[in-house]
Amino acid sequence: MTTPTSASIATPEQAAIDFTQVLADAFTQREDFFAHAKQHNTDCYRVFHGTVEGANGLNIDRYGDAWLVQSFHETLSEQQLAQISQVLIKHGDFPLVYNDRSQKNSRVANNLVNEAQDYAMSEQVMHENGIAFTTKLRHEGQDPLLFLDMRIGREYVRLHSNNKTVLNLFSYTCGIGTAAAVGGAKRVMNVDFSSFALAAGQKNAALNQVDSVCEFVQSDAFPALRQLAGLPVGGRRNQKLPKFPKLAKTTFDLVFLDPPRFAKSAFGVVDLINDYQGLFKPAMLTTKSGGTIVCCNNVAKVERQSWLDSLVRCVEKQGRKVTHFEWLDCHQDFPAFDDNHPLKIVALSID
Repeated sequence: MTTPTSASIATPEQAAIDFTQVLADAFTQREDFFAHAKQHNTDCYRVFHGTVEGANGLNIDRYGDAWLVQSFHETLSEQQLAQISQVLIKHGDFPLVYNDRSQKNSRVANNLVNEAQDYAMSEQVMHENGIAFTTKLRHEGQDPLLFLDMRIGREYVRLHSNNKTVLNLFSYTCGIGTAAAVGGAKRVMNVDFSSFALAAGQKNAALNQVDSVCEFVQSDAFPALRQLAGLPVGGRRNQKLPKFPKLAKTTFDLVFLDPPRFAKSAFGVVDLINDYQGLFKPAMLTTKSGGTIVCCNNVAKVERQSWLDSLVRCVEKQGRKVTHFEWLDCHQDFPAFDDNHPLKIVALSID
């Protein structure tokens, strides 16, 4: 079920790429990973990470029983799509959905027709380490409903959540929260502004029969965090504050903080380059003494040691102490130049 593209002529740069060879190389590099994934009931992962593997801006993923091809810089030609499909079909005779995201704001630009469109918009179920997740390859948002490079984060949370309380901030479709609940958490609070994302999160919890311990709070992160931390909500100067859910001051055994690169609301500004501490401070204050806060930063230009040092300083300014930290590195299906992945995840144990 290969889908049509919005253009059929390759750029000179694209034409020079032998997609058959670069894809074959990527599959060879992942042989051990694929065997491990099959053994652990995982059928969603990246099979080609173009930025590192020879076709900048091209990503190819398996999402359950489907291939998702996405191009972020140039539109793929019909010939290139056929070439890619010939390689993929050898590794699984699944429908192929192509999302051309080379236009402004990375929005999907190409149209699908008939059954290809129906399939791309239909709800499917995939698995990661035995946990079931819902997915749609096209929906009202832009990105797939599970970020595959965050697998290591979900694994960490599942392993460290037994009989604990968990706060999942910027939860999106609640993959972290679902993993925590499957791992035996006694309470999971998922916070996100998007009702669409939280609805998908509720489906994920129900799929794994853990909805009884999961809460879904539709809120801007700033008022939610500041209330939980016992701080005044406040807001940006001259901004009228919208209504927001009222939450009691609460601390959690494990806090997961995964904000977007940049976002602005009446309550504040999320800026992972210039002001990560603006979110980290209240999130850290919601973390129990002896608890853990897992922090994520997906900006490539942020140097990870400097970022970690800034987090430690922020903890110490509040009279607390980082007793242990652990870097969580992305799996083999997401290779990076010099093993320096743009997505940085660190777990801090705090007294």
